[in-house]
Amino acid sequence: MAKKRSFISFDYDHDLDLKNLLVGQARNEDTPFEIVDMSIKDAISKEWKEKARTRIKGCDVVLVICGEHTDSAAGVAAELSISQEEKVPYFLLSGRSGKTCVKPKTAKSDDKIYKWTWDNLKALIGGSR
Repeated sequence: MAKKRSFISFDYDHDLDLKNLLVGQARNEDTPFEIVDMSIKDAISKEWKEKARTRIKGCDVVLVICGEHTDSAAGVAAELSISQEEKVPYFLLSGRSGKTCVKPKTAKSDDKIYKWTWDNLKALIGGSR
């Protein structure tokens, strides 16, 4: 089975460590996904959004890492909106065990935040697209 190309959306100011952990996890031989490092470090602008749109459209799935401040992360909100507009499947992952992890502002009310476990990642990503 081909690995799914995955875009990671995360709060750059608070959750870079979580992104790095997910990238490390993707290096496991039997993981169903590969991370295409597509982080955009520019300020949010029309050009930034177009770059993000191009990168998201080139992926099979968007993994949204939710932390304690995700609801105030404008970049995560924009990337999730783009994923929804482009109909690229996405999943919200709880990044901080034992902490309250919040959804991005653009998440749908029925979007679930999944516990970040190996089994959940394999089930969620393996079943996308």
